[in-house]
Amino acid sequence: MTKEEQEEASKVQEEPSAASSAGAEKSARSLGVFSFEGDIPLTQAIPLGLQHVLAMFVGNLTPLLIVTGACGLATAEFADVQLALLQNAMWIAGVVTLIQLFGVGPVGGRVPIIMGTSSGFIGVFNSVAASMGGGLVAYGAIMGASLIGGLFEAVLGFFLKPLRRFFPSIVTGTVVLSIGLSLISVGVNAFGGGNSAADFGSFENLCLALLVLVVILVVKHATTGFVSASSILVGIIVGYIAAGVMGLVLPTTGVTADGAEYTKAWVLNWDKVAEASWFAVPELMPVAPVFDMRAIAPVLVMFVVTAVETVGDISGVTQGGMNREATDKELSGGVVCDGVGSTAAALFGVLPNTSFSQNVGLVTMTKMVNRKALACGAVFLILCGLCPKLGAVVSIMPQSVLGGAAVIMFASIVVSGIQLITREPLTPRNLSIVSVALGLGYGIGANPAILAGAPQMVSLVFGGSGIVAAAAVAILLNVLLPKDEETFQKDASI
Repeated sequence: MTKEEQEEASKVQEEPSAASSAGAEKSARSLGVFSFEGDIPLTQAIPLGLQHVLAMFVGNLTPLLIVTGACGLATAEFADVQLALLQNAMWIAGVVTLIQLFGVGPVGGRVPIIMGTSSGFIGVFNSVAASMGGGLVAYGAIMGASLIGGLFEAVLGFFLKPLRRFFPSIVTGTVVLSIGLSLISVGVNAFGGGNSAADFGSFENLCLALLVLVVILVVKHATTGFVSASSILVGIIVGYIAAGVMGLVLPTTGVTADGAEYTKAWVLNWDKVAEASWFAVPELMPVAPVFDMRAIAPVLVMFVVTAVETVGDISGVTQGGMNREATDKELSGGVVCDGVGSTAAALFGVLPNTSFSQNVGLVTMTKMVNRKALACGAVFLILCGLCPKLGAVVSIMPQSVLGGAAVIMFASIVVSGIQLITREPLTPRNLSIVSVALGLGYGIGANPAILAGAPQMVSLVFGGSGIVAAAAVAILLNVLLPKDEETFQKDASI
């Protein structure tokens, strides 16, 4: 993309109200992959959408694996149930993403956001599972709470416009920044092969991840246009090929200090692909919902927090990918879609579906905001849910391959947060909001044991993620700290 094209893209993206004119619409469409409404061929849209799926596929399934494990459903006795839940998680993410992209009435922000299974609820759900003794009843209670919580968030989304004054760029920027900071450790863990791998941090894992990272940087900055926007996909494909070659020339197994043999994390497990079926029909309510206040109360609080996180994600993607702030309609529709999508997911036994921060990082890095391309990724997710063999091909991706791409994507979210924060003058008031929110929020997220003596509800809500604490502190300080005259006049005009 030339400098002139970038300048033209900025003009179009910074003036969304001008989209009503035919000239502006034609100009936007001519920008291709760098415009939300851009008209691009399927030969470009499919690979660009595929790289979004590759970036979030593992993250979309991991929360489900963790929570079903906490409920004791990861055993052979419940293997069929867990398989059905994983299958549903893929196609639900695709369907909800399409709603977010294109909108159905007031549902959907019509913004370049990919939806997926939220990891923000893991701490709360694990605590619910422990307090209810696990089993299908505990997982059913999680589904019941998610069903009600999703409806609650949808209602909250309809009233987001009058609440917008509580989410200025200094608050949303702090939330986006905390999201990026919390994800960087996830990316680094994947870079080393996954911290649960027996060969975590091995030379092979590090070299494979570094190869992917270098390829992404070279393709990103040595090419232009479509090829540059496809840098993540190119890097991951090279990672797959490199892992396959390594499997032919290097030992694929190792021995732990205890003498146990293990398969190295970078090895491609093609047996998993061979064993997967070609077609499967999604099952409605594989686990019957149970309505229990022990689960509903903490989950409702988390849905308030995830609404704030979604506001941050949408703000991050419009700022990082479209060079403008999100509109009230986009934020409201996005939060409503979060809620409706989470309720729909619960009906199919899947954890809440929310905006995926990993893909926000991909958008901010590549500037690829094209709706058609993202829709192709959503369709691919649906196909993965209907065709387990296709999903298996993606699921065998070595963690180190994903990690090579993740570290740079997640760092891009941090940069987007900084850009949002600096859109307003860094007055002493704003500096205090950012400093205290990040200090407490990120600090608690890095060391949740500090809440061991706090009431259980506080530990449930704030101990699972530093994002929650950072968002809560930023919102509270924005309300309590006296505003300077310029900020007060700006808020009064909203």
